[in-house]
Amino acid sequence: MVDRCVNLFPVSRYERWNAILELLAQEGRLTVERAAESLDVSTATIRRDFDQLAQQQMLMRTRGGAVAQSVSYDLPLRYKTARHAGEKQRIAEAAAELVTPGAIVGMNGGTTTSEVARALAIRADPEIGFTIVTNALNIAAELTVRQHVKIVLTGGVARPQSYELIGPLAAPVLEQVTLDVAFLGVDAIDAEAGAFAHHEGEASVNNLLISRAAEVIVVADASKIGRRAFARICSLDAFGTLITDESLSEEAAARFTDAGVKVVRA
Repeated sequence: MVDRCVNLFPVSRYERWNAILELLAQEGRLTVERAAESLDVSTATIRRDFDQLAQQQMLMRTRGGAVAQSVSYDLPLRYKTARHAGEKQRIAEAAAELVTPGAIVGMNGGTTTSEVARALAIRADPEIGFTIVTNALNIAAELTVRQHVKIVLTGGVARPQSYELIGPLAAPVLEQVTLDVAFLGVDAIDAEAGAFAHHEGEASVNNLLISRAAEVIVVADASKIGRRAFARICSLDAFGTLITDESLSEEAAARFTDAGVKVVRA
């Protein structure tokens, strides 16, 4: 039986679609009636959702329901299962709203940036689309089936702990592209010292990625703020906006604001 705790009364199409995909990942097959009951919406709404998700190749329609499209998004969905999942989804939705149609978007790996990629794919106009430049294998694997998303994947050596490509082989691609905006996921961020990753290889590639962007936005839930990790990605002046969740205190937010960083609490 589907765990009814997933029914958080989604108020937006993005949240509802995300809930449908999570249910589908759990069961592999979903009827219209079962999805409608679990999400507390009408069967007509679910049928429309199934049709629209099928158009984006996120599932396959069947008579009276839907089945998982393929294993192509199974790994990213399992990767997404992490602490602060709700906060990450709200951060992603706020981030997606800042991207203009047709933009060239850079992003590194991580659970929060994976949510941003998912939100962008759902919200984007299929007639215009957008481009994602990333070193994250899971993001590329999930979005490569979306016809309105152009994926540019860097070279490098895969790091299993984060699904990121790292090392000098990433540089030739990144040095030849220009990004409208880059979303940077971090392991830690401090109002004085900047943004950090646990691994020096990730930090190096992430720094190069954001150096190619006209605008850099850090996406991080509040649990990562006020902390430092082993390898610094960049100083505070390398990005202009921090999108976090509403649990960040006013005092902590003020430290970034005083340093010239715009803070968005989703």
